[in-house]
Amino acid sequence: MITVENVTKTFGGTRALTNVSLTAKPGRITGFLGPNGAGKSTAMRIICGLARPDSGTALVEGVPYAHLPNPARRVGALLDASAHHDGRTGLETLTLAAIALGIPRTRVTEVIALVGLTPKEARRRVGTYSLGMRQRLGIATALLPDPRILILDEPVNGLDPSGIRWMRDLLRHFADDGGTVLLSSHLLMEIEAVADDIIVIGNGQIVAQGAKEDLLRGSSTSVSALSIDPLRSALLTAGHTADTVGPHSVTTSADPETVGRLALDHQIVLTGLHQQSSGTLEDLFFSLTSNHDRTVTPQGAPS
Repeated sequence: MITVENVTKTFGGTRALTNVSLTAKPGRITGFLGPNGAGKSTAMRIICGLARPDSGTALVEGVPYAHLPNPARRVGALLDASAHHDGRTGLETLTLAAIALGIPRTRVTEVIALVGLTPKEARRRVGTYSLGMRQRLGIATALLPDPRILILDEPVNGLDPSGIRWMRDLLRHFADDGGTVLLSSHLLMEIEAVADDIIVIGNGQIVAQGAKEDLLRGSSTSVSALSIDPLRSALLTAGHTADTVGPHSVTTSADPETVGRLALDHQIVLTGLHQQSSGTLEDLFFSLTSNHDRTVTPQGAPS
């Protein structure tokens, strides 16, 4: 489990994070979203012990990352796919990491196969790798110690559609096995497809977090009944809205449970009941970050 509480971080005179609090739970994939410069990478670096907060705490399994016994074996991280030495082969990169962590070299062969690098590719120098191959090598390095926590910054960047599907399946299996995943990505549709929980950050502040279903759930309920007028009257009397959308349907501010109870109390037969969606994750993202995003005014256009 990852727990960040009231973390603030300033670089020079620039405030990167302001009282950031977030949680990533075991058994769930947590998507971490925000515009460029919003503070995602800074928060992830603080969690991984690569930067110190000015105030607040960032805990991994209940303690700061640096206080974990052999932390590199407990947490697998991919924060920069270009960080590997270009002159080494992929196999050499993983073998040296295994030696440093005290991991059997047989595990190197396992993760190479797991991330889809061929033996021939593993023997090529990293400097010849495409971005997608570098990502696979970075993921292999993160998975090498068989960790219980994964912290991944833009892991699908450079992957083709089959690679993205592979990544989705890998993370789903990891979380279903009880692992904790904190995943940052600019691909909103991919986050929507794979994440259980969502955290949105803008201008160094958390603007929303919670279960994906709760964040995307709308605030209105669509209901149909054999006799809609008695139901509409009951809803209005109870202080809810009831907008007619058809001869047998209304949209109301009441939640589905409230509608069901009112219908039962008034012996009204319902033929349809569902909570309306507020839209896609993309809709939610832009509605929450519109005041925090970087915008560029086209030359000659009014600002």
